[in-house]
Amino acid sequence: MKKLLCAFLLIGMSSAINPAFAQSTATAAKKDATQKPAKKTVKKAAPAKAAAAATAGDDDDEDLGEANIEGSVVTYFNCELGNKITAYYNDNDDKHVAIRWKDKVHRMRRVGTSTGANRFENRRAGLVWINIPSKAMLLDSKIGQQLANECRDPAQLRALAAKG
Repeated sequence: MKKLLCAFLLIGMSSAINPAFAQSTATAAKKDATQKPAKKTVKKAAPAKAAAAATAGDDDDEDLGEANIEGSVVTYFNCELGNKITAYYNDNDDKHVAIRWKDKVHRMRRVGTSTGANRFENRRAGLVWINIPSKAMLLDSKIGQQLANECRDPAQLRALAAKG
């Protein structure tokens, strides 16, 4: 008798459990059916000329090319923490400047500002050079960090000393 009672209890419990599992799997199947299938994209290698043409109009990834510093006006900046930056300005081209930072020369393009500050960027390298009358600074826009601050050329140092 006890065996029969245990068997009925097991059968009753298993029948109560199965619909719950069936319902949860049906709900999961319904959710899967309503979700969009994942898109698979295959990137094909583009020829170098096509890639260059595609990025030529894109300002964010524009390759500014190699900086030509011949015939440029050279300005040396001394920054805090002993950092040094050399800026190369060309009188014929006020839209670009070259900056030497850590033994590498970066060509940068002028970006308009509402404050009138001289702001130059090289988005591919992630560098931003800002020069205001009292100081200049170099920023890394990719990591959101200052690379060099309180940078002053000789004229800015004289103005600071006269103030001081």
